[in-house]
Amino acid sequence: RIMMTTKFICLMLVTLVGVTTSKGQESEGNDKETDQEFIYMNRYKRSSDTQDKCTYTFIVPQQRVTGAICVNSKEPEILLENRVNKQELQLLNNELLKQKRQIETLQQLVEVDGGIVNEVKLLRKESRNMNSRVTQLYMQLLHEIIRKRDNALELSQLENKILNQTADMLQLANKYKDLEHKYQHLMSIANNQSMIIAQLEEHCQRMPPIKPLPQTPQPPHKVYQPPSYNRINNQISTNEIQSDQNLKVLPPTLPTMPAVTSIPTSTDKPSGPWRDCLQALEDGHDTSSIYLVKPENTNQLMQVWCDQRHDPGGWTVIQRRLDGSVNFFRNWETYKQGFGNIDGEYWLGLENIYWLTNQGNYKLLITMEDWSGRKVFAEYASFRLEPESEYYKLRLGRYNGNAGDSFTWHNGKQFTTLDRDHDVYTGNCAHYQKGGWWYNACAHSNLNGVWYRGGHYRSRYQDGVYWAEFRGGSYSLKKVVMMIRPNPNTFH
Repeated sequence: RIMMTTKFICLMLVTLVGVTTSKGQESEGNDKETDQEFIYMNRYKRSSDTQDKCTYTFIVPQQRVTGAICVNSKEPEILLENRVNKQELQLLNNELLKQKRQIETLQQLVEVDGGIVNEVKLLRKESRNMNSRVTQLYMQLLHEIIRKRDNALELSQLENKILNQTADMLQLANKYKDLEHKYQHLMSIANNQSMIIAQLEEHCQRMPPIKPLPQTPQPPHKVYQPPSYNRINNQISTNEIQSDQNLKVLPPTLPTMPAVTSIPTSTDKPSGPWRDCLQALEDGHDTSSIYLVKPENTNQLMQVWCDQRHDPGGWTVIQRRLDGSVNFFRNWETYKQGFGNIDGEYWLGLENIYWLTNQGNYKLLITMEDWSGRKVFAEYASFRLEPESEYYKLRLGRYNGNAGDSFTWHNGKQFTTLDRDHDVYTGNCAHYQKGGWWYNACAHSNLNGVWYRGGHYRSRYQDGVYWAEFRGGSYSLKKVVMMIRPNPNTFH
């Protein structure tokens, strides 16, 4: 019995060994197929289970099997492991494919990032260039700030100079006012002396012709030659009209007075004062010279130049330009009172012109001459000025002449000077035209402007003595005379 049991055990062992060996061979064959199928996965190759287990060989005597052989029909575990390995390999393959796609995506991203890196490099380069440019601009700004500071210092210095000059101008203005007061005082003295002369002349004419002869030279000497009066006159500028009258006009009248009384026919010619130059002409005074005039409705005496030669005579000259010896860039008060030399360049004065033109109907004649000797004229049928309350507003009549009408544009305009702006321009036309005139905006004529020699002149503004319709605004005329005469055919 024991022997049979031993034989059975040995038989079972042999059977098990054979089965195990066949299973190992089958496992090795399966592994080779798996290796061929997944050759790129060599790192996942598994070794045979036979390498992990020990094999025992029992040598037993050969016996014939007489009994039944039991075979285990259960599937070996190695097949299950192979299936599991195949599934794992498939999963690993899928994972590898997924990772491959991710790697490709990452490569694309890396390429995109490389472009971005290049752009960043370019931006950094541009940033460096911009920084250098900003640095240059900053340096330029610093230089500009320094320059402006220097300019500010220069400007402050100029302002100080201007303030100093303004103070000097104020001092000069005060001195000018003092001189003007002295001038007014001398004017009153001259007017009083003129009245005394007129009274003495009337007294001499009423007396017998023999007795007044030795007496007539004495009153003028007593009136015109006081020492203090001559000393004061010597301090006044020769460009002021009344001082010129006292210095140049009155002394020559001293020898003419006895001549008038010594001629038997002198009693037929009144010695004035006259209403205007036409009345003097009607009284027989047909010589162009200085005459004493006293307009109606006023006690104001004035000395004027009477042009008795220009047909038909009787012209009262209110303005004359001929050599540039007198500066016509004056203030309001000077234009009001008058200035210049009566026998040369002068302005009669707005107040005097007002009294003359408002005692009747007067016409205006303007004669002009250029530097080539061409002479033209402009005549206006009526001419008068409004009072000072209306700033001596100009009133003109109809034009006639060959010079062209450059004065009607100023009709109805107020008189403007440097210190009294009454024109319609936003600025002061007198500042640009360098004179006093009835400016509009600004001038078609500027007969009180700067007298330039030679005709055409160069100036920043049109400030010459010009008549726009005759030679234009850039041509300074050589001679200009403005004169008035009664015109009974016109009415205000």
